[in-house]
Order: sequence, then structure tokens, then C-alpha cells
Amino acid sequence: MRKMTLLQHFAELRRRVLWIALIFVCAFVCGWFLSSVIQQFLTGPLMDVWPDGSLIYSGLTDGMMIQFSLAGLFALVIIVPAILWHIWAFVVPGLKPGEKRFIWPILVMSPVLFLAGAGFAFYFLLPVVFKFLVGLNQSAPVPAVLLPAVRDYLGFAIGMLKVFGVAFQLPLILVLLNRVGVLSRARVIAMRRYAIVLIAVVAAILTPPDVVSQLMLTVPMWGLFEISILFMRRD
Repeated sequence: MRKMTLLQHFAELRRRVLWIALIFVCAFVCGWFLSSVIQQFLTGPLMDVWPDGSLIYSGLTDGMMIQFSLAGLFALVIIVPAILWHIWAFVVPGLKPGEKRFIWPILVMSPVLFLAGAGFAFYFLLPVVFKFLVGLNQSAPVPAVLLPAVRDYLGFAIGMLKVFGVAFQLPLILVLLNRVGVLSRARVIAMRRYAIVLIAVVAAILTPPDVVSQLMLTVPMWGLFEISILFMRRD
């Protein structure tokens, strides 16, 4: 394998950064034109449980800002796998065979777990949460009209997708800490009861204040915690 000078490394890094920037710009432009489709998709969980409902724009610039935000979100989803691939391609020449076998699965599983968490929130959690919240507002003791703002709704929905996507990284983090020698399997097992309590507390903080939503985050994270133990090295 040919060794590269420091300047050649910088040139290679610059080339990859420019490629990533180009991909981001192209994805942003595509997202700009697809923003209406993305918005319709993201409002699906609410409209499914509230078919006669309506969302409102509360400001003159809401339409433009929402389109801008959704285009950025689309570009971010597209760019993350590209970034991971370019990082891998940049560092792989200097890695040993054992390091390659260790890092490659992490780069693959990280976006997969994020999408799994976001998908779980979108298809299972959000319909339950929205049904609960809509019913709570409609059962108000005084006459009320429910008209959520589009920006508020999208901020909440996208925030929940991010929370679950990050939460589903738990097994990857635990296995990584185990493989680098920071966290032993025996210690994780010994801390199981405290970990379950911590997971429940985090779920209570990150989800809406109803038991069903909290359980829908607690149970998967607990399951992922137990699965991560299976992939840890035995002491």
C-alpha cells in the first residue's frame, strides 16, 4: 500500500469534504421540491387518528420556513450515510484488518438503528400519542376548537423521531464501550437494575406525560439493553 504525505492526506480530505458538500446541496434542492410530500408524510400519524382535523399556519413566513426546514431535514437524512461512507473510505487505508472488522459494522449499524428507532416512533408511538392528545383536547370541559400550528406539530413529531433514533443507539454504544475495554460484561449485568430504572426515568422525561408513551420507549430500550449484553465479550 502506497504511503501518502501529509499534504496528500489534506488533499484527499478536502476532496471528500467537497463531495459531501455537493451531495448536501443536491439533496437540499431535491428536498425543497419534495417538501410538500414530506410534510404530508409527517402529518400522516395525526391525520390517521384525526381525519377531520386541520393544521394552521400562524405566521406569514411559516410556509417558507417549514419548506426550508423540511428541505434541510431531507438533506440531513441523505448526507449522513454519505458522511459515514467517506469517513470509512478516508480512514480504512490506515486500519489494521482487525480494526476494519470492528469499525465497519458500527458504521453500518448506526444509521440502521437510528432508522429503526425513528420508524418505531413514527408507526407505533406517534399514533398512540396523538390519539391521546386529541382526545384529551376534545374532552375539554369548556367549548374548544383544536387548531394546532404546523410548525409546532412538525417540531414535536420530528423531535420524537430524533429521540427514538438516538435512543436506539444504546446497544451500539454499550458494545463499543465493551470492545474497547471501558465497560465489562459482568459490570453491565451487575448494573442491570439501575440501568432499567435509568431507562424508565429517561423515557418519562423524553415522552409525553402518559403511561403508554413512556412504556413504548421504556420497553424497547430495555430490550435493546438486554440484546447488547449478548454481543459483549465475556470476561
